Amino acid sequence: MCFLDELESLRIPFGDIKEATKNFTTIIGKGGYGLVYKGELLLNGKLTSVAIKRLDGNNISGQGFKEFLTEIQLLTRYKHPNLIALIGFCDQDNEKILIYEHAEHGSLDKYLTTAENRSKLTWKQRINICVNAARGLNFLHSEVARNERVIHRDIKCANILLDRNWKAMVSDLGLSKLGRANEKDTYLITNASGTHGYCDPVYISSGILTKESDVYSFGVVLFEVLCGRLCFINVNNEHRFLPPLAQRYCKLGKIDEIMDPVLKNQIDSDSLNKFSKIAFQCLQNNRKRRPSMSMVVKKLEELERALEFQPHKDTNQLSGGEPPNEPTKSGVLV
Repeated sequence: MCFLDELESLRIPFGDIKEATKNFTTIIGKGGYGLVYKGELLLNGKLTSVAIKRLDGNNISGQGFKEFLTEIQLLTRYKHPNLIALIGFCDQDNEKILIYEHAEHGSLDKYLTTAENRSKLTWKQRINICVNAARGLNFLHSEVARNERVIHRDIKCANILLDRNWKAMVSDLGLSKLGRANEKDTYLITNASGTHGYCDPVYISSGILTKESDVYSFGVVLFEVLCGRLCFINVNNEHRFLPPLAQRYCKLGKIDEIMDPVLKNQIDSDSLNKFSKIAFQCLQNNRKRRPSMSMVVKKLEELERALEFQPHKDTNQLSGGEPPNEPTKSGVLV
């Protein structure tokens, strides 16, 4: 706990948090280890909207407490526009509370459910959100420090938050692992952790965690954004997963048949094919064939720039096109 003593300026009294959340009645979400509340805190003389995650009393000494410490450690050390910002914490008495900047538009997953919600995000907005999230994840993989990398372990739409301007920020770093980045192959052996459907199958089967495990999860997110549905749905008490479905339709060159119908009048075949190829290659079974996050950022940024010059295409031209090219052995997108 000694490192918390060095962060005294970030400690926020429990009484202030209780008042900010109107005695914890302003619930806006639920995490794996407790509820999330919206609050108004006086920070630097200004009333500021914040999100407050309160650890459930049953998790104070278990995995939830480890996540509490990990989030504080990582978010105080590493800051990026596309990572959620930690404003403070509370460890008073038996309370374990994290205070973040408030993401006004909530998490990405809620915009991939009903047609009404999906229609709130245009194709350009979706690409921009994917670029933002990819930049945040690439920062963790490649830019946090000279000899370090952070593997998130729980990339999913629910952990991509959107601010008032729809800027995306990667959140929930509690399961993250810190590894060395100055070796050719960096990996950690851990018990598989993450969310079912998003988790890298190779990680599940081997227990070997690499940054490519995050790449797989991000590929799932990309297909969720394109198809306008979450990773798995329950049909007649049967879980149906998006990754194998999307991979199959990509190989057939028919990805347009399962894309979000809301996008039919917004996306041309070139944009559709390039985006689906990025997602498809992130899901490769062979980790070495998956692109790095820096390459994913580059390809998504190219797609984003191309959209600036293609505001509208004839929707009659929309089709799945050719099946995606296989990536090279180095994992470079083609």
